[in-house]
Amino acid sequence: MPSRLPLSASFVRPAVFAGLLSSIPFLPAFAADQVIIASTGGAYDRALKEAWFDPFTKETGIEVVIVAATNAEMRAKAAAMVKTGNVSWDLYLDGEIQAASKAHRAVTEDLTVFCRQFADREDLNENTCSAGGALLQSTATLLAYRTDKTGKAAPETWADMWDTMKYPGERAFPNFDDPWRVMAAALLADGVSRDDLFPLDVDRALAKLDEIRPSVSLWWRSGDQSVQGFRNGDYSLGQIWLTRAKAMQNEGLPISWSYKASFLVGDRIALVKGAPHHDNALKLIAFWLNSPAAQAKACEALSCTPPSREAIAMMSEEARRTMPQADDVRNYVIVPDAEWINTNAAMMLQRWNAWIR
Repeated sequence: MPSRLPLSASFVRPAVFAGLLSSIPFLPAFAADQVIIASTGGAYDRALKEAWFDPFTKETGIEVVIVAATNAEMRAKAAAMVKTGNVSWDLYLDGEIQAASKAHRAVTEDLTVFCRQFADREDLNENTCSAGGALLQSTATLLAYRTDKTGKAAPETWADMWDTMKYPGERAFPNFDDPWRVMAAALLADGVSRDDLFPLDVDRALAKLDEIRPSVSLWWRSGDQSVQGFRNGDYSLGQIWLTRAKAMQNEGLPISWSYKASFLVGDRIALVKGAPHHDNALKLIAFWLNSPAAQAKACEALSCTPPSREAIAMMSEEARRTMPQADDVRNYVIVPDAEWINTNAAMMLQRWNAWIR
């Protein structure tokens, strides 16, 4: 699943803590032989279950309980649970960008000591395991489109996304607590170069979004909603996560995508402070980092890039072709400015909420 804006406990009023906690899905009574992880549901969770959770349970006897939630819900509920001391989750998935933020660190355990065991692993990138969590996968948020609706000339850039004459049909964009990627796409469509993208010109981005707003039929809040909207024919072109686009392609749906309109993102596995199954949670993280085969199987299905180079080598040639290639990263893929995004997160969300109403 792809980076999202963190919501710290200080942003959640005490009066709504009870409501947040009461809306958490029912969980079985705490037991020593389980671990509870929050993720985004649907095809993403199914891939993780088959490749990671089920083999872990088979090897250890520890049951993995999955709680489905949107990214915004995960951050809000994690903050609320830590604030009240009523923690029922062990792990949740947060974006690569947000895992470096103060809000994230306020509600998650520092994994620095745990990560030392992976420091000498030559197959893992240097920052695979860090204080804010362990890297689950890297992927992209990008322009995806229906191949049965766009004609012979496929859309490639964010400018094409805005070109409703050449590429008719409804559009889709995300609408959750992480608006930077929509604003960035608007600026690129307006002619801003990738080298000059950050800091984002929010006024210019919102003005550009005014142009396409009448064509947006879906402002999705979860990966599953973006998938269902595509299945229903609610949109022809959309900004969605590569992992969801690949899952739809695997189902035989008429979808393709362009790395010329993409942002590099990723997910980290975060340990909630006060996790009830703390040791089991660390075992589950270690199992992932120590299992290139599990990483390869998950990313084979989701077209993500696993943290282990050994895992990449295990993936099929076809799967590796769908991953961003070196030329794509060098010439097109945008690597977001995490520091600027985290510093300006509250401002962007305020401006976004005022605009989207």
